[in-house]
Formats: sequence, C-alpha cells, structure tokens
Amino acid sequence: MKKKKLNPIPPLPKSHQYLWWFCRGALFVWGAVMLFSGYTTEFLEAIFAIIFTHLWDLFQLLGGKTFITRLPYRVQTMLNVLLCFGVVVGTTVNKFTSFEHIDIPEHFLSGYIATAGSYELAVIIQGKQTKYKKLSPALAAMFSLAFGVMLLTGWEFYEFTMDRLYGLDLQRSYFNTEAGLIDTMTDLIVGASGSLIGMFITAFSKKSKEKKSNGN
Repeated sequence: MKKKKLNPIPPLPKSHQYLWWFCRGALFVWGAVMLFSGYTTEFLEAIFAIIFTHLWDLFQLLGGKTFITRLPYRVQTMLNVLLCFGVVVGTTVNKFTSFEHIDIPEHFLSGYIATAGSYELAVIIQGKQTKYKKLSPALAAMFSLAFGVMLLTGWEFYEFTMDRLYGLDLQRSYFNTEAGLIDTMTDLIVGASGSLIGMFITAFSKKSKEKKSNGN
C-alpha cells in the first residue's frame, strides 16, 4: 500500500512577504532607536521579536518531513503583526505615556492568534494519523481553545518569574494592593475572550472552505 502524499506547501504570497519585512524593519528601527537612547532591555526585546518573525522560515528549513512544516504562513503573518504592534506600539506606549490600557488589545490578539494557530496544529497532527480520515471540527475547536488558554497562562507564568527574578513590574504587583491580581486576571479574561472568538471564527471559516472545496 502506497503512503499517501501530503499536498504541496503553497508558496508564500508577495503580499505576506512584504508585510513580514515591514514588521521586521519596524522592529529593527525601533530596537536601534532604543539602543542609542540607552534602553538596552528594549533593544534585546526587539532582537528576540525579530527572531520570532522567522519561525515559519525556520520550520521550513529545519522541519524536514515533520508536521511542523505544514503550519500555514497565515499564522506567522498574524504573529508578526502582533509582535510589531506589541513591541513597537505597546512598549512605547507603556514606557513613554501614562496610557494604561494598551495591554487589552495585545492580550486579546494574543488569545485569538494562539487559538487560530492551535486549530491548525490540531488538524495537521491528526492528519498524519491513518486510523482517521480527518479530525472532527468540534474536537479541533476544543483543542485549540484549551491550548490557546494554556499559552496565555504560560505567559503570565513568564511575567511572574521575570518580576521575581529581575525586579520588573510586568504584573503591577504593588505591595499590599490587589493591582497585581487584577492585572493578571484581566489579562487572562481578555486573552480567553480572544481565544473564544478565534476558535469560532477559525472553525466556521474552515467549515466554509471545506464546503466550497466539496462543491456544496
């Protein structure tokens, strides 16, 4: 019995390429400005963000024949936009203005993207199994929501660890107040809301594409 071949990976559209390079360019310029302004931490933040904008390329280069090469480039596009917005806009607003609510769109988009990417991951992993023809959309949706919320929780673990190890104030853990708890729970609630919406939008869009491909 011949092994079923996977569909070829679609080429990366020029529009996505241009958007990726725009995000990388914005991150590089912002990081350079921060470095020459004496903000080394922000410069390193920009460097790490630029590295993460190359995840899809690294998957294609180092993934070999593993499932990770099947991850759609659209997930990387969403991640690049989030990184550019979060680092360039979010960090600038947090550092140089008194506006306190920039975290809301950041965590909402994080939840949306985490769930959309997790849905694709579930479909890709299950597609490698020979026992089932395809993954149930409901099961993929539940997995994506759970995995997306898990990633959001992991980020809060990161913020807590950085605050304790390096004396940062990512969670606003002021002494003898509930500011830290309120900040953490607000981030989780907003992120979970983004995950829930991302789950429904991704699931329904996938179902619609499936119907069109079947000619229904």
